[in-house]
Amino acid sequence: MIAVNPMDSDSVLATFGALGVLVVILAESGLLVVGFFLPGDTLLFPAGVLCAATADQAPRLVLWQVLLCAAVGAVVGGQIGYLLGRHGGRALLARTSKRRVRDAAARAEKLLARYGYGKALVIGRFIPLVRTVLHPAAGALGVPVRTFTVWQIVGGLLWSQALVLAGYTLGASVPGIDAYLLPLVALVVVLSLLPLLPVLTESRRSKRDR
Repeated sequence: MIAVNPMDSDSVLATFGALGVLVVILAESGLLVVGFFLPGDTLLFPAGVLCAATADQAPRLVLWQVLLCAAVGAVVGGQIGYLLGRHGGRALLARTSKRRVRDAAARAEKLLARYGYGKALVIGRFIPLVRTVLHPAAGALGVPVRTFTVWQIVGGLLWSQALVLAGYTLGASVPGIDAYLLPLVALVVVLSLLPLLPVLTESRRSKRDR
């Protein structure tokens, strides 16, 4: 019997390899209830590190397989999330009792309103929590199918490939870097939250003005 923790990137990668990247990224990009708790940035970056060979260790994952699975998971997951949003997504978001989901949905709507559809769909890919809610929210808000599809593909490919390649580059250039994955992943998460700062600042200013 295989014991795997889907919320632990090390467990997913050790058990399923590149296939685990595909499944988790697909769910995290499009399945609101399940994907909200799954790793995204914290899976792709370590996966890239594990694709790098070092002087004393062969690569544990194959780079092209991880890149392909990450791309497919991001693009297909985003499209699934949009379709779910178009067919009852607003009601699902309204009914949820989880505050984190409601807050992320509000931030996703603010991103769409502040930056426009294209820019918001690209920026939103790099923001944890918002990333999972953004696609159903876009479907619920009636973002045109063509516009959504083009920009979610652009955002999905930029996000997934950049993180894997960043991990691979670091893993190939710094010996023993996999021993420091935890602090590196924490740094990736902090950096990925930076695009959300203007939205949070504007929200606080609006509340203060009211």
